[in-house]
Amino acid sequence: MQNVDSLLNEYGESHQNPWNKLIHWIAVPTIVWTVVALLWSIPFPAALQSEVVPINWATIALVLAQIYYFRLSLKLGTGLLLYNVLMLWLTALVEAASPWPLWQVAIAVFVAAWILQFIGHMIEGKRPSFFKDVQFLLIGPAWLLAFIYRSLGIAY
Repeated sequence: MQNVDSLLNEYGESHQNPWNKLIHWIAVPTIVWTVVALLWSIPFPAALQSEVVPINWATIALVLAQIYYFRLSLKLGTGLLLYNVLMLWLTALVEAASPWPLWQVAIAVFVAAWILQFIGHMIEGKRPSFFKDVQFLLIGPAWLLAFIYRSLGIAY
């Protein structure tokens, strides 16, 4: 497994243009939410559900993502854990408030966010990192959080 700095630097190589960076600040969290919402929408066996903690495909996927993040960096993993809990909360909120099924909302937002991402990469003139390695789909949120950490002087 590559170390966190090399992954963040490699991801950052195709994210130098200020417009592409701005687009990623909007699109990456949006895409993460849509994936969480789509996984949340997949029926989950009732016998395995909990009344205390929502157990579904989204929570299982985020637990697996957290293992990956904690292996990269405990500090980034901790921040991303808070972020992922926020994504779960937001998903439950949208599901309760939306007049449309959650999966329909998530698909519409997913398509719009990916169009925005590809516009950013057209501006940048470089292909998205995940075309080279699919793990960069998980690095995007870590790259954004690492920027926040650096801005606050927090080592990760």
